[in-house]
Amino acid sequence: METLTRQESIEVAYEADVCVVGGGPAGVCAAFAAARRGNSVIVVEQANCLGGIATAGLHGHICLYSSWSNGSERVVGGIAHEIAERVVHEGYGIYSGASCDFEVEGMKLVLEKIAAECKRVRLFYYTQFSDVLIDNGQITHVIVQSKSGRQAIRTGMVIDCTGDADVSARAGVPFEMGREKDGLCQPMTLMFQIGGVDYERVKHFRYEEYAEKYPGEETYKLTKVWEEAQQNGDMEPFQKNIMGWWHTPTRPDQLGINFTHITGRSTVDMEDLTYATIEGRRQAYQTVDVHRKYIPGMEDCWMSHSAAIIGTRESRRIAGEYTITEDDLVAQREFDDSIGYGSFFIDVHCCDGPGMDAETWHPPPGFKYQIPYRALVPKGIDNLLVGGRCISCTHTALGSLRVMPQCMLEGEACGVAAHQALSAGAAPRDVDVKELQKALRAQEAIISAEDIISRTV
Repeated sequence: METLTRQESIEVAYEADVCVVGGGPAGVCAAFAAARRGNSVIVVEQANCLGGIATAGLHGHICLYSSWSNGSERVVGGIAHEIAERVVHEGYGIYSGASCDFEVEGMKLVLEKIAAECKRVRLFYYTQFSDVLIDNGQITHVIVQSKSGRQAIRTGMVIDCTGDADVSARAGVPFEMGREKDGLCQPMTLMFQIGGVDYERVKHFRYEEYAEKYPGEETYKLTKVWEEAQQNGDMEPFQKNIMGWWHTPTRPDQLGINFTHITGRSTVDMEDLTYATIEGRRQAYQTVDVHRKYIPGMEDCWMSHSAAIIGTRESRRIAGEYTITEDDLVAQREFDDSIGYGSFFIDVHCCDGPGMDAETWHPPPGFKYQIPYRALVPKGIDNLLVGGRCISCTHTALGSLRVMPQCMLEGEACGVAAHQALSAGAAPRDVDVKELQKALRAQEAIISAEDIISRTV
């Protein structure tokens, strides 16, 4: 392979106390938390909006309550809960069981409003992270590429919220990719939305007709529908037993759908991402045809739009000061440096076929586990923090940790810790964890049992 080498001069165009790379669920919470403490913040985002998978990715659904307590315990607070409350209050979302379902366009607007209210957050859309400059174990500059050219951002603290640990990888932080035995990652999904839905008929079919016709079958999965469609040659076997639907108060005739599955491709390879997007869109249109033919209430449904970005469940996972394991989750282990809770089941989609992996685990009632701060602190770099699905954990543990509420609380903890590290002139690994927890609690984060919010259901 031919290679090129060149020297270049890069303009140091911007400066900020904190540079957050990635404006998704983790990144927005990191930026808001740091800015509210008086830090100047730049958010580098390759899309044209904040929210990442929640907006550009069309995943309009956040689970703040424990699904394993009938939705009666709220296990995520802080900025994540603030955002959910705001989107509901402004008419773009509804609480549905354990979750908040929202209109993605409304979420974009709400996040930009909060960013403006923080006053010290600068948003750089259409901007791609490229590289870092390192001096004496610290990142001094973040290099970005945009229509303005190749530019540098001088910064004192960097928070990697790329989801793929892009910053960490370029900085030389050790990482793992995919499952431990072969490096394969969970499949990618292209989300999409359909219109023309008679939701009352759809609900009746899903929770009454289907349950009566197939007793003992999970109505969530609608497995028999997909089996019938595949047997009749109407659907290829890219999926067999997973279905996610949600709707919003603004468009009850539309449903967001989580169904496509693209396996065996790298989530950090440009050609594979391109293939996955094209294949995901093809699967989405096939899925619409199947819905129209097999599900009452969807006879006249149509493709509204597909996501602007592919949904990635797994890619790089950093080596941090602590690696969270599936044993930690199953044992509901507590940590002295807890920064929040997870409560989602261990949801591992099959890496090399349709459906769920054998590692998937459905927990008992009341399931919840703590997330240690050390898992957000990468090895080897003294002014870098990581929030989101690329934190330090095992492949199986990621099945639960990868969901948005946990990414959001991790981002918030990173923002607060970045402020404390800058104020103390210390590395993130050396911040006073008790002070970090105190600051998180002050903004209503839930980090230990006494903080958990119960509600009547």
